[in-house]
Amino acid sequence: AHQLKREGKKVIIGAADTFRAAAIEQLEAWAERAEVPIVKQKTGSDPASVAFDTLSKAKNENADVVIIDTAGRLHNNIGLMNELSKIKRVMQKVIPAAPHEIMLVLDGSTGQNAFEQAKQFTKATEVNALAITKLDGTAKGGVVIGVSDQFQIPVKYIGIGEGVEDLQVFNREEFVDSLFSLK
Repeated sequence: AHQLKREGKKVIIGAADTFRAAAIEQLEAWAERAEVPIVKQKTGSDPASVAFDTLSKAKNENADVVIIDTAGRLHNNIGLMNELSKIKRVMQKVIPAAPHEIMLVLDGSTGQNAFEQAKQFTKATEVNALAITKLDGTAKGGVVIGVSDQFQIPVKYIGIGEGVEDLQVFNREEFVDSLFSLK
């Protein structure tokens, strides 16, 4: 959201992680840092309802970009995986072509588990972008290349810290250099 706003785009965030304790408050803090509006409901609300409200607001306010943050989920929890399909169907009631991008966010420290996560998520929904987080720790994130290659999904962003500037656009050459400590 921060980067898109800096590019001059009007961004709205939807807090569809309505189950994790403090998730809404955490996203609110990020939205405030990025200086973008957030659509939220109370904890326990239907995530698809949040997505619907967010897209409705975005459509009414002519927003350029909508980011819907959903709950993290284990790839083996069928109910939560099916919830992704429901969110998509509800979004399409507001904007028939939505969503335009479905980004799978993977923890760079999970290693080979990332392959199974990507496999299950691509079965449940049309993932067309990846973001890999926690690359600032001990994890080198070598799995990034394998997952991207195996599933033919481009990596758009990498997370190298907890600051608003630490989600960076993925640069293939810089990433490979860092894997081999060439820079």
